[in-house]
Amino acid sequence: MASPPPILILGASIVGLTASLALTTAGIPNITLEKHTHISAHPRAMGFTPRTMEYYRSLGIAEQIPQAPADFTLLRARVHSLAGEWFERTAWSKVESEPNPNPKPNPKPKVQPTPKRKPKFSSLRGAAIPQDKLERILETTALARGADIRRGWTVTGFVQDERGITVTALTPEGEKTTIRGVYLIAADGSKSTIRTQLDILRTGRGHMQTMRSVLFRADLSEYATEVLQFNIEQPGLRAFLTTYNDGRWVLMFYDDIERNGRTLLSCICAAIGRDDIPVEIITTGRWELTAWVAERFRVGRVFLVGDAAHTLPPNRGGYGANTGIGDVENLVWKMKMVLGVGGGCPAGEELLDTYEVERRSVALLRHEQIFARADYKVHLEEGREGGEVVRLDDDAVEFGQIYRSKGFLGEEGEYKVPLALPPALRPDEWKGQPGTRVPHFMVKMEDGREVSIAEVVDGMGWTVLSAGEKWRGVVEDVNDGLQVVGGVRHVRVGDAEEFCRAFGMEEGAVLVRPDGYIAWRTEGVADGLVAELGRALETVAFRNSSKWGLLL
Repeated sequence: MASPPPILILGASIVGLTASLALTTAGIPNITLEKHTHISAHPRAMGFTPRTMEYYRSLGIAEQIPQAPADFTLLRARVHSLAGEWFERTAWSKVESEPNPNPKPNPKPKVQPTPKRKPKFSSLRGAAIPQDKLERILETTALARGADIRRGWTVTGFVQDERGITVTALTPEGEKTTIRGVYLIAADGSKSTIRTQLDILRTGRGHMQTMRSVLFRADLSEYATEVLQFNIEQPGLRAFLTTYNDGRWVLMFYDDIERNGRTLLSCICAAIGRDDIPVEIITTGRWELTAWVAERFRVGRVFLVGDAAHTLPPNRGGYGANTGIGDVENLVWKMKMVLGVGGGCPAGEELLDTYEVERRSVALLRHEQIFARADYKVHLEEGREGGEVVRLDDDAVEFGQIYRSKGFLGEEGEYKVPLALPPALRPDEWKGQPGTRVPHFMVKMEDGREVSIAEVVDGMGWTVLSAGEKWRGVVEDVNDGLQVVGGVRHVRVGDAEEFCRAFGMEEGAVLVRPDGYIAWRTEGVADGLVAELGRALETVAFRNSSKWGLLL
């Protein structure tokens, strides 16, 4: 079988590189075009969530990314300077500030770690790795697996038709050329040229302020023991200081004032509270703090991901880069199914329509939740109509947001994700609701290993989970008759008690998508299970016909 035309990716920052690695790993040809010749010297994002780590595990790179310590709690302090007075501190997940019981200069206050959250929602922890280091892991791995990443290429335009998309670009030598692909993934940032050419409008809080920053190297390890983020408040200097845990620090100014080298060094010394520590200035930055969500995430063969689709300002939930990585996870498996890569009959093109519906709802909710938290409440109060936003549980936003699209079925065999359901709950509260992610629990495999259910289902094609063996034969018969891309697997997850605890029913089965979301569930145990599962799978994969007929 001939290889399909490549999928084109515009942008080789963290989201574009994740797309390149994911497509390459899935066996889908792809070409990434990036105007910059090197990875940015400014590390930018730092925190990556357990959900992101689960996805990177499915791509085979999680072991290259150090997880945060099990007892790690991200703490922030409001201080005059690192060596000066510390006024108060807050934990990552808390809104209220905790006054410092000792107002005297205290560079290393003892902080009791926040107790571990229970129940546990992932077998992995988040990671605190500088974005530039993570991008090198992504790019190196993608290239090693055969990805085509072209740096120094500038895209100037594109046209699309019924069969594909043609991009016009300038090579590093300035020569004009065209590249043909089947789809275009626009990962070209908040000022996306693709989004602009498509005339896609954006909604949201919008521009909040323009900030400046300076990246520098200094040995401040004596101050970065428990607290890693600092709000600097002193006459003449209001800034945010944090470390990348590799000797590099960034000082962010809440203004748009250009400072020369001498002034920057003076500000750094003021933030430290000392002028006797060697400081090496690496680079400076200027960036806009904005909150936007595009009104469209898909136009024909073009898909917006990451900052091209949504700009979510830095916050304690780490929504920005992590949400863009989630976009890639949602999109790539659908492209694989529609293109028929890996054998079997392709899914219907309509499956790709669910990308916009599902991921835009995530971006909108996270946009709202950013302004329900302490860091940005002042911006919400300035720009929001209609009252205060209810602050949702952090675990609900991270693990338990519901998808509402035609890619899910209710137990009655029809599209059913009720609008009355809340936008997000903790996974243990959903009990197997279609449209939500499989809740975390451990599964004992046939070889005796005990692994997370996420490790079982993520990136593995369609999976049927049940408490008994009856469904194994059902799945085998469905595979013989339906022949979907990648096939369907059966996994026994334990006894009836364990199954009920996870999915709210003692018998039956759940059909899980390649991204770990529950597409359909049934309590059926009688005859006719083959036809029941076949019809369900055909519907959520948007197949036009089969021996079982359509449900809708």
